[in-house]
Amino acid sequence: MDLGLQGKGVIVTGASKGIGRAIALEFAREGANVAICARGAEALEQTRADVAALGGKVFAASCDVGNADSLAGFINAAHAALGRVDVLVNNPSGFGVSDNEDGWKASMDVDIMASVRATWQVTPWMEQQGGGSIIHISSISGLEASLPGVAAYAAAKAALISHAKSMAMELAPKGIRVNCVAPGSIDFPDGFWDSIHKGNKPFYDMVVSTIPFGRMGRPEEVANAVVFLSSAKASWVSGALVPVDGVQHKSNL
Repeated sequence: MDLGLQGKGVIVTGASKGIGRAIALEFAREGANVAICARGAEALEQTRADVAALGGKVFAASCDVGNADSLAGFINAAHAALGRVDVLVNNPSGFGVSDNEDGWKASMDVDIMASVRATWQVTPWMEQQGGGSIIHISSISGLEASLPGVAAYAAAKAALISHAKSMAMELAPKGIRVNCVAPGSIDFPDGFWDSIHKGNKPFYDMVVSTIPFGRMGRPEEVANAVVFLSSAKASWVSGALVPVDGVQHKSNL
């Protein structure tokens, strides 16, 4: 299926590994020009090289998205490098998995405010071009009560769902679609669930037992949903929440 993304300008924040990396690679396979950022320079450079190998233009820069000035500088540089921004994917998380000041600050700065600020920044460019697509990467943790101690993470992910819906309504007259993707448990090398698998396999196996497909998800499965939602094939999809979780979350809503 031709998704019509050839030559489009795409920004993916937090793209050095895992879900963000898979999203950047999938956009490149569709012929898009991609800008990526992350804090870790070594992993970011490897992803940049892998994206570049697929053709098209790629821009990469180290960035702390939780810092407003750092984020703004990256997005401005990405816009200059790509020439246009048609898609913004707000991916990184501060993983506020401690119910204390540090956990809540990380969740507010990285999950929520980085997504809000990036949305503010790209909206005028998208409007001038006649439209665009913004995707927040939330989590099924934002849909239900989560494990003890991760209230900050879950609350931030719930806030992203609400923000996406509000922005979808507000930006529709400008031709900008806003959607939210909520992954379930996604396993990849050096990721959260990889560390759990290595350090606490009984807990890992317990979580897998709650997933009807009997396995955890893969980053590429989230990427496929994100790229489709960003394309013209999803032109009448806005304000949607799309779980990508293999029925791990079981509520009707």
